[in-house]
Formats: sequence, structure tokens, C-alpha cells
Amino acid sequence: MAHALAETLLNRLLFDTNYDESEAEPVNYSREMTEAVSQYVDICMEKANEARKRSADAEIMVEARLDYSEWAPEGFGTGDLVIVADEVLEVVDLKYGKGVPVSAINNSQMRLYALGAYAAYSLLYDIKTVKMTIVQPRLDSVTTDTMAIVDLLAWGESIKPVAKQAFEGDGDCVAGSHCGFCKVRHLCRALADTCLEEFYRMGGKKTNLLMDSEVARILDMYPVIKRWLEDVNEYAIQKAVSGEKDWPGYKVVEGTSKRKITEPIKAAQALLAADYEASEIYRPQELKTITDLTKLLGRNGFNEIVGPYVVKPPGKPTLAPLSDPRKPMELNTVTAEDFDDDL
Repeated sequence: MAHALAETLLNRLLFDTNYDESEAEPVNYSREMTEAVSQYVDICMEKANEARKRSADAEIMVEARLDYSEWAPEGFGTGDLVIVADEVLEVVDLKYGKGVPVSAINNSQMRLYALGAYAAYSLLYDIKTVKMTIVQPRLDSVTTDTMAIVDLLAWGESIKPVAKQAFEGDGDCVAGSHCGFCKVRHLCRALADTCLEEFYRMGGKKTNLLMDSEVARILDMYPVIKRWLEDVNEYAIQKAVSGEKDWPGYKVVEGTSKRKITEPIKAAQALLAADYEASEIYRPQELKTITDLTKLLGRNGFNEIVGPYVVKPPGKPTLAPLSDPRKPMELNTVTAEDFDDDL
């Protein structure tokens, strides 16, 4: 749903697409999704406007079908935003999930998408530089990897034998960040061994507290281990609910749920009839999102009228590898409120 919303908003803002909301199937997007996608759309619009300033012939595609089968057999994907302008090719990918941080640095998926975009436009444009950006709005994360096209093509040649081997089902399984795209990752022995290896190794330590080097190693493995645990848990639940598996020591129970009002209009009428004021039963009116207001006012109108009242607060502190392109955070600005729990 997040990608569908992003596609609709970008098409409206970039191409002035005629869109009659009364004819569209109604979709109720949550406020969290709308705000997160709006952040992504703002970033895409900045990149698109910069490209149009650099080149009058800038090519901008939303949800572009990409074919990189020249490097990986039957390799296809979708570029959420693809821009070609002034010898620069840029691919932008929206990651709506917030469970695992995903960096564009040395990201194989992004490089394959870039190869697919290059294959589509290399005959029309003299592409010399490639930029690959991943936007994770719910983690306040934007990462970009930049490569010379000759380096990207060299990388593409280097992975051809491995991609062919994987396509044919040969070779040994090797765990890594790429496991997130595997359909059997929840049962993969290589991934399980990799995730558990660190804990087996630490079991032989004599100290009562973890050493700094061990904490750093856990941070390296955290995204992979967390995703693996979630996948195994989801697989176990699905099999138990379907009756295919009866896991030793476990049973299926009903999880917690929250009550909800199924007919809000009738509920409001009943409350008003019981002499409660509207101000007591309704939430305060809220402004529309930045994206919706930009659509209403236009970008210049929004900046002129609403711009003075818009700020972008600093993101919550998070740890990132030294290869991350973001600048180190000013630690004297961090307060206790930046953390959810006391340690």
C-alpha cells in the first residue's frame, strides 16, 4: 500500500496526472503511512527538481520496470524512482518497513536495479555516474551510494558466474544481508548457523560482562539475527495455525487485541443524544499532511504560506557503521527523551 500511495503522489506532483478521486477505489491510509510516504515523496521531488535544473532533457520514471537479466538470469525488478540527467543515473528505492535498517552502501539489490536502468537508457544517454538511494522514512534513514558507471559494470561482470550458479541451484549457501530476499530463509541451515555462531563462541568467555568488541560484533549481526528470529517465529505460527505442525512445548492461543468502534456515526449520535458535547467526544481538527497541502497550494505556494511554520526535527539516535555517509550526531544535543527505555 505504501508503494501504491507513493506512486500516486509522485505521478500527481511530477506529471500533473489527471486523477479523479471520486472514481478511484477508496483506500484508507493510516496517518503513519501517509506521513512516512510524504517524507519519501519530498525527497524524490527534490531529486527530480534538481535533475530538471541540470538538464532540460531529464528523464524521470516512477515505478519503472527494470530488466537486469544480462547479469543475473531472469533478473527483473521495479525502480521506485529512476532519474537520468546530465550523465547521472539515479535509482531511488522506498523501504517502508522499520524492522531492519537497510543501507544503500554496497547494496547488491540496488546495484542490480542500477544495471537494469543502465541497460534501458545507455543507448540514449551518456551515463558516467550512478547514484543509488534507499529511503526508510520510518527510521529517518536516507543512504546513498555513488559509483562510476565503469565500476558498476565491472561489478556486474564479477557477479555473473555467481548469479548463474545460484539460478541453477548449484554452490553452497552463504548467509548475509541478501538472505532477506530468500523464500526459505526461515529454514536455511547456513543462516541459522551464522546467527547462532556468535552466541556459541561467546559461551566460552570467562568474563561476566560482554567486552566492547563483542558488543560491536553483535551490532554487526543485529539486523540479520533479528530478521531471522522474526522469520522463524512467523513460520512456526503459520504452520501451527494451519495444523501442519505441532511444535513440542507450544500451543496456539489468542493474542491480545483492542476494542474498536465499528459504527462511529451511530456511536456519536448515541453520545450526543445522551447530552455529551461534540467537543467532548470528537478529537481536535488536524491539518492535512505536507504532501496534501503541497498538492493544494503548489510547491511555491506552500513554501510561501506554510514554509515559515515547518521544521524537520532531528531523528532519534541510532548506531550506524562508519561507512554510513551521514555525519556523526552532535551528542551534546541528545536528551533522555530520545530513548524509549531506561537501561
